[in-house]
Amino acid sequence: MRQTTFAKPHEIQKNWFIVDADGQRLGRMAVDIATVLMGKHRPDYTPHIDTGDFVIVTNAEKIVMTGNKGDQKIKTRYSGYPGGLRAQTYNQIREKKPESLIEDAVKRMLPKGRLGRQMIDKLKVYKGDAHPHQAQQPTALPSWK
Repeated sequence: MRQTTFAKPHEIQKNWFIVDADGQRLGRMAVDIATVLMGKHRPDYTPHIDTGDFVIVTNAEKIVMTGNKGDQKIKTRYSGYPGGLRAQTYNQIREKKPESLIEDAVKRMLPKGRLGRQMIDKLKVYKGDAHPHQAQQPTALPSWK
């Protein structure tokens, strides 16, 4: 009889992947990134252990949204004070801080709680081509489709 093996946190080798967001659709790219951050692409995936890898996203300002989503989708935030509701379209966010669009899309696809917060910390998003992670020698994110 075979027993199920669980990954141990100290045995996991973390890899670095890089994604170029130029011309990619926001949601479809976020699914692939969330899969890697959770570790579901690995044979030693364990649901209650962070087995995921690091992901670097470059060219965040060149992300694509199909249809009129850029003008129609709205992100709201509330300060807690009367009259403190702020609303911005996705195109407005893309102009000012495009990194937050990708971070938010991926964050919503990860588990909620302590484990999800550990996973989102492994996502690094940058506006242009340059990133400070050359020493980690990131490889291109593989395509599973």
